[in-house]
Amino acid sequence: MADENSNENGAEATAQSNEAAQAPGIHVLVQYIKDFSFENPNAPMSLSGDVSKNSKINIGVNVQATPLSETDFEVVLQIEASAKDGETVIFNAELYYGAVFKIIGVDADAIHPMVMIECPRILFPFARRIVSDAIRDGGFPPLMIDPIDFAALYRDNVLANAEVSEANGKSDEGITAEGETKQ
Repeated sequence: MADENSNENGAEATAQSNEAAQAPGIHVLVQYIKDFSFENPNAPMSLSGDVSKNSKINIGVNVQATPLSETDFEVVLQIEASAKDGETVIFNAELYYGAVFKIIGVDADAIHPMVMIECPRILFPFARRIVSDAIRDGGFPPLMIDPIDFAALYRDNVLANAEVSEANGKSDEGITAEGETKQ
């Protein structure tokens, strides 16, 4: 009787592990700074606090994804932040923040949007902190980048790529999501 119970429990455990293996999910295998640059070309003059009201901060965002296997994808979130006072550069920051994601249990049609929307959404808080800390460590107030709607960014790029493909008579071979925001 003990053998029957252990066999039943073992079969249940196997069935549960198979269900868990098929459950949709995103797993971060590793995340890293791929490339980073911060420039404060006019220091110490740029740190004097005499920055005029004509200063402009520009922030650009780009997402790129590369399949590494059937389930693994490298996703790189690029954030560029620059500030100018007229033509004078106050600072430039550029970060390529990457991760390898394992995506399981997802239909083939849903993988691309998941990679281009959900994966950068996971990376964004880490990348935002790195940029903010670097700008603060460069002698400026930390730059608080507003949350990014990666779904809208993806949708806009799908539409733009479809229009370009239609105009060129080509099919869409791949999409990188890019966006530009100004603060």
